[in-house]
Amino acid sequence: MDVSFVIPCYGSEHTIEKVVDELRTTMAQRPECSYEIVLVNDNSPDQVWGVIQKLVKTYSNMKGISLARNFGQHAALMAGYRSCSGDIVVSLDDDGQTPADEAFLLIDKIKEGYDVVYGCYPEIKQSHFRIFGSWVNEKMIEVLLGKPRELKCTSYYAARRFIIEEMLRYRNSYPYVGGLVLRSTKNIANVPVHHRARMEGKSGYSLGKLLALWFNGFTAFSVKPLRLATVVGFLCAAAGFIYGVVMVLRKLLGYTTVLGYSSLITVILFIGGIIMVLLGIIGEYIGRIYISINNAPQYVIRETIGGSDEKTD
Repeated sequence: MDVSFVIPCYGSEHTIEKVVDELRTTMAQRPECSYEIVLVNDNSPDQVWGVIQKLVKTYSNMKGISLARNFGQHAALMAGYRSCSGDIVVSLDDDGQTPADEAFLLIDKIKEGYDVVYGCYPEIKQSHFRIFGSWVNEKMIEVLLGKPRELKCTSYYAARRFIIEEMLRYRNSYPYVGGLVLRSTKNIANVPVHHRARMEGKSGYSLGKLLALWFNGFTAFSVKPLRLATVVGFLCAAAGFIYGVVMVLRKLLGYTTVLGYSSLITVILFIGGIIMVLLGIIGEYIGRIYISINNAPQYVIRETIGGSDEKTD
């Protein structure tokens, strides 16, 4: 198998068939290239699983995976990766925003010798909220995960088989695909592609889900927040020590200062707030460790159709 397309599906009952048709039309331009399409139903509330079943029955080179509950886009991708067999694996969205007809731009670029190729968008057609969320995500993985500043990471990318196999070694809950890619290779490139408006509906990422994704990213693959907590602790301790020295000197020099209630409460609340935030960060790491020790599943497959069952390591 030359190419595998893995598409997580959520709320795409009316769009996924159009994406598949576009992929098939694109791949027909190079009949010498064999391919498969793996569709992962992330426990979508609509009837997308019925559409996937129909597509799998219609086309022999398609597989469908249905998860038992909503595990998130990144877990759905991992489920699809374990079921695909292509030498090059291409991930794209189910809403038509990632241009399926430009898949060969990524595939041809990766054949130049790169391990991973991300599609980047000169013009993004999303809401201001999602654009801001994408910007925050870019900065987070740049600072915490060591992403090169010039590299743009998106949900539309192609990766070589050995990168996918390395990513699949991660068996813990809450996978973060961007972190798995960046810890596997630095031989990554961008290729410009068009970004389309959604065919219908709106993004499934709410503010809460975006925050959960960001927390997952930096707690799973970076200890820099813990180091930042240590630095903040030292700074607060140093500020307290300096303030204490100043007060002693003022006392020795005969200056007296009556501290007001408001200023005292402000300092207590400020220091207390910092302590609670730092404890929350530490607690997030401990919680991830606890979940990993208890072997919480990365995802649970309810049903698989088309091709063999999920591959195991």
